[in-house]
Parts: sequence; structure tokens; C-alpha cells
Amino acid sequence: MPTRAPTPGTRPRVGERILAAIGRDPRAVPHGTRNDVLLALALVTSAVCIGLSVDDGRRPDALGWTLLIAAHVPIVWRRRHPLLVLAALVALIVPYHALDNNHSAPTPVAYVALYTVAVTGRPMRTLLTGAAVLGISLSVMLTVDTKQAVELLRISGWIIAVLFLGVDVRFYRQYVAAIVERAERAERTREEEARRRVAEERLRIARDLHDLLAHSITLIGVQTSVAAHVLAADPERLDRATVAKALDDIAETCRSARGELRTTLEVLRASEHGDARGPLPGLDGVPDLVEAARLAGARVRPDVRVGQAPPAVGAAAYRIVQEALTNAVRHAGPQPAVRVEMYEADGALHLSVSDDGTGPTPGGTPGYGLVGMRERARSVGGTLDAGPRGPGGFEVTAVLPLAAAVLPGGGTG
Repeated sequence: MPTRAPTPGTRPRVGERILAAIGRDPRAVPHGTRNDVLLALALVTSAVCIGLSVDDGRRPDALGWTLLIAAHVPIVWRRRHPLLVLAALVALIVPYHALDNNHSAPTPVAYVALYTVAVTGRPMRTLLTGAAVLGISLSVMLTVDTKQAVELLRISGWIIAVLFLGVDVRFYRQYVAAIVERAERAERTREEEARRRVAEERLRIARDLHDLLAHSITLIGVQTSVAAHVLAADPERLDRATVAKALDDIAETCRSARGELRTTLEVLRASEHGDARGPLPGLDGVPDLVEAARLAGARVRPDVRVGQAPPAVGAAAYRIVQEALTNAVRHAGPQPAVRVEMYEADGALHLSVSDDGTGPTPGGTPGYGLVGMRERARSVGGTLDAGPRGPGGFEVTAVLPLAAAVLPGGGTG
């Protein structure tokens, strides 16, 4: 099993370093060629010592030493070309054994080459390679010394053990690689989810600020125009009461906008503090929207037959009505007749805001109001339609399921 990552600033234990080295792909190890040069030097030193000290066949002569030392050179490229290295090794060791040189000396380098083939190749290739090496070795030894051939057959278990060790290490590395890949995939998924949530939050903030500021600024603009008109119409017969009322309406709209902006910011900070100090407006705030539109000059006739709704649906309905009334005050002309209708049917909240005005000015710069209203409706699984009415004016209709779940990408604000 993979070991737990060491704590930063502490040196990994010996066992952890060994497991990390085993679990690493030998072809991706840094300084692999340098390490294999050092390994070849260590193996050739071992082979020379065995050739000089062990009485297993005669001590190599000049040709035997040349073949033995040359057999260690291909080990330098064992990671990149394991089969070719094994083939070159066999080609050099076979004549070495045929000359009845010390038979134990090349054993370590042969095991290293077999292990490399097993750890880097498929199991079937490893088994076929092991069978071929054993077959060639037995054939050569039978022609040289039957006793040595029997001895090779007796110790062939070590060759099989080396091959199976390589296969086991290969499977272990695949297991570690699969765990790492799953962890990386999970990390990528978490990062993508975090980016998606940030994008959704930015979109929600943009919708909230648009709904709030566009509505308030539009009302303030209309009320300011009323005051300016009264002042400019007949300065000598100034209607102070009308001007005072217009200015009071502007002040009230500013206070309302400031309060709602504060509430919106508190909700946006809820993720930092764990909760919000006040809910966003819902259906109970619709009468205030109607009154604000009336102060701006619209003749609003409400017909609200819904008492309660889930918070998400109520907030979406509030924002849709707010934007629709803002558009009516802004685009429908002076003193438009606006009808706000809300009722419950078939498990959904049906909403309609219609006016008899002239509608948006042709060629005007499109805003984000209609887009925001449609996103509000989609955020609770509903639908929204908006467009000119047949007899004249503009109408916004929405159907919001009362048992809706918030969909991905939406936010009720």
C-alpha cells in the first residue's frame, strides 16, 4: 500500500523512501542513466570478485574476462531498451559459459536484466522471455557440462522468482499510478467545482446589484424629472408642495435602496460568517414595489392571490416583478397603466406584469434586465416569456414551480 506523505519539513523514513523508489516508473526516474552507470560498475566489480574467488568452472582467461566485462556494458541502457539489453547480454554470456568459465560470475547482471524486462513489460512477454532464456541456457549448458545443466535446472527457481518479483513490482506501480491519477482527477474536479461556484456567485451578485440599482436609479430619475418639470413649468407660480413631495419620494427611494443594498451585502457575506442577519425580500415585498412604481407615476393595479411561497421562489418572483416594473416606468411612457397579477395553479406560481405603454425605444441599447429575469426563473426551475402585447404595450409572464429545487448555475439571491 502507498505510504502516507511525510509532514513538510521532516525527512522521510527509510521505509518510505524505499517504497517511493519501488513505486516510481524506472523510465521516469531522474538521472536514470547515471544511476545505471553506477549499477554497471558495481555489478562488474562483483562479477570480477566472484570470478576470482569462487571455484565454479575454471577462472576466466583473457577472452572470458573480455566477455564478462562486456556483458555489463549494455546495463547502462536497460531502462530504455530492456529487451535489446537482455539480448545483448545473452549473446555475450552464452559463449562465456560455452568456454566453461566461472558460471556464477555473470549471475547478478543476468538477474538485473531479467528483472528490468519483467518490471517494464507485460506479464506474457515476461513469461515468454524467461522461458526463452532458460531454454537457451539449458541448451548451452548441456553441450558444455551435463552436471552444470542439472545445476542450472535446480537453481532455475531463482530466475522464476526474479521474473515474478518484477511482475509484482510492475503491478504495484500500476496500482500506485491509478491511485495518483484518481487523486489528481479528484483535485481537478474540486478545482473545476470551485471555479464554477465562483462564476455562479459572480453571476448572482451581478443579478442582485442590477435588480437593486437599476430599479432604484430608475425611480430616482423619474422622480427627479417630476421635480425638475415642476420647477421649470412656471417659476412664478411654484408648487412648493409638489416639489417637496417629489424630493421626499427621492429621499425615501434612496433610503429603501440603501437598506436593501445593506441586506444584499449581508447575504453575500453569509459564506464568511456562517449566516445572514436578514432575509432577502420575497412576496411580502411586492406591495412596496407597487407603491414605489406609483410614486414614479405609474398606475399600478395589483392582483396578488398568493399568500406564501418557498423562499427561493418568493425571491425570484420579487426580483422579476421589480425588474418588470422598472422597465415599465422607464420605457412605457408617462403614467402607464400596469397590471401585476400573481396566482397559484397546478403547483406553480404564475406571474404576469403587463402595461399599455409604448415599449422600449427602437434601436436603444439592450440591457441585462430580460436576461436577468430569465436567469431568475431558471434558477428555480421555471420559465419566463417577455415581449410586446397584441393591443399594445409589453408583458412579462413567468411560471415558477412552488416545489422547485435550485438548479446548477442559478442562485436565488
